[in-house]
Amino acid sequence: MEIIGRIIEILPAQTGKSAKGEWKKQDFILETQAQFPKKVCIANWGDKVDLSIDASKTVKVYFDVESREYNGKWYTDVKAWKMDVIGGPENSETNTPSKPDTSDSAPWETEPDNDLPF
Repeated sequence: MEIIGRIIEILPAQTGKSAKGEWKKQDFILETQAQFPKKVCIANWGDKVDLSIDASKTVKVYFDVESREYNGKWYTDVKAWKMDVIGGPENSETNTPSKPDTSDSAPWETEPDNDLPF
């Protein structure tokens, strides 16, 4: 599954030990961009915690939803497995225009060669 929204809060990282070994987790709150925005708490686990995420960035998060039962109650986790930054606050230092990639363009879409002898 995937969701697009703006990161509005990054919660402190958590660490611990289980029967399977050491673990680390960091939750962040994403606000959707729908007509009636929803807030979703999404977790980064393991090596995904080290991803540099910034509050106020607009991101596309790919995630899995998993529920588990404990003492007769059900708990649901939203676990991110990939995240793409698709925007953020305007900043002239970080949003400099870049040259478009034409490496996979067809020959007729590129500029003509002007070094012909005639």
